[in-house]
This record gives sequence, structure tokens and C-alpha cells, in this order.
Amino acid sequence: MMLKFTKMHGLGNDFIVIDAIHQRVDLNAAQMRRMADRHYGVGCDQLLLVESPLSADADFRYRIFNADGGEVFQCGNGARCVARFAREKGLCRKDDIRVETGAGPLLLHHLADGNIAVNMGIPKHAPAKIPLFMQREAAEYTVTVDGNQWEFGAVSIGNPHAVLTVPNIEIAPVKLLGPLLERHSLFPQGANIGFMQIQDVQHIRLRVFERGAGETLACGSGACAAAVVGIEQKRLQSPVEVQLPGGYLTIGWQGRDTPVFMSGPAVSVFEGTIEPSIQ
Repeated sequence: MMLKFTKMHGLGNDFIVIDAIHQRVDLNAAQMRRMADRHYGVGCDQLLLVESPLSADADFRYRIFNADGGEVFQCGNGARCVARFAREKGLCRKDDIRVETGAGPLLLHHLADGNIAVNMGIPKHAPAKIPLFMQREAAEYTVTVDGNQWEFGAVSIGNPHAVLTVPNIEIAPVKLLGPLLERHSLFPQGANIGFMQIQDVQHIRLRVFERGAGETLACGSGACAAAVVGIEQKRLQSPVEVQLPGGYLTIGWQGRDTPVFMSGPAVSVFEGTIEPSIQ
């Protein structure tokens, strides 16, 4: 089975994007891991499948699989790439696109400057909705890891996020704390772990250790989560410019019960075909 694919990235957060509308796609987790491997496969942080919609009011559906083969339900950088992929492949010529995801519908908009804006939906703060094993909702929670106590904010942007505020992301313990917190017992479904350095009320720097993928050059939902947590903690004001290792995103959020908006670039790198063998 030879599959056509497109390699894309959003600020260095890279994807294998596959049209599952015009070709049969039947991949198991082992095959996905092989394709995502940077030595034996194409290499990516996530694999994205573009499928026919289940409902009549959507233009198409897209599914997200991390490099470990596990399915997740939200990826902001991936959503922007899917919007560009759909236009480049002639799947949808609209400026405004409605997409089904496992986290609910997404609205994607092609901007005049070539960037893509994404309505990421309404953030969820209640611990049970994140999900997070805490009795009461709070702007900050505490956890003891590696013998030290850490404070973090938590929110769901269609996937669970914990955000720690650090004085300097260059020396933040991302590689130590990221894996320990990602699968901590507080997070029954795991979590993406963000490390946020606040420069001023509308500018932050951010590194994200993504669930199932490790640290990536950019995480769109992580940027949204950091901005939302910072605004909730009254440390930030919308719009927030987020500097990630791979580049910049702009996040807008007007507060509780309103959707969070993200805008940024999406780039096609190359196209190819692959036989998803695990041999």
C-alpha cells in the first residue's frame, strides 16, 4: 500500500498530512510510529488524516496522531496546516472552513497576509473537564515533583494543558519536568506541559513538552493555553504574542465563556509517497 503524503509545518511543529478522502488509508499505531521516525520514516511530530465529514455542515474532518501512534483531539498548528493543505489540494476553496475534530468543530480562516486564523473553541477550566484530579478549580495548583513543589495553571483547549511560569525558558527544566508531569497521576489522560516566561502583559516566550511527542518547536494549543492561563492569573492581557522556538503566534481571548483565537503561518515542505511498512 503506497500512500501519498505532504510534509508540512507550523513554526517548525511538523506533520505528515494525508488525504484520506481520495485514497484508502488503514494505518495501525506501529506503522504511524515508523512513519514518524526521523531516521527510518519521514519524520514528524504528528500525523494528520484529512477525511470526509460525518456531518453535512462540515467541509471535512481531520484526525491527529502523535508520533507514538496515539490519537489526540486538538492541534492548533496542525489545524492551520490542514487549512492550507485543503486549499492546495483543491479539497476546499473557501476562505472560511468548518472542520470536524474529536474535540468538536473548528473554524479556520485564510487571512489576506497568508496566515491562518483558527477559532480554537471555548477553553474549559473545571478540573473534571481538563481532566485534572483536583477537588476545586483554581487559577494555580501545586504539585510536588522530583522533591520540589511547583505551581501551575491548567486548562483544556480540546486537550489537557498545564502551564508553569518560569523566569527564563532557556534554563527551564523542560527535559526533566516535561516527562514527569506529562504522565503524572494528576492527569488521568496525560497533559501537555508548557513553560512560560512573561516579558510583559502582551508578550511571552514559551516552550512546550507535548504529550506523546516530547518537546516541539511550536504548539498551537499550548500557546493558547499559556495565554489563557496568564490572562486568568491577571498576568497577561489579550492579544498575546507568543514567541516559541519555531516562531510567533498571536492569541486573542476575551475571557470566560468566549472562544480563543490563534493566528500564524502554515508551510508545505515537500510531497512524496511511502509504503508504511514496519519491517
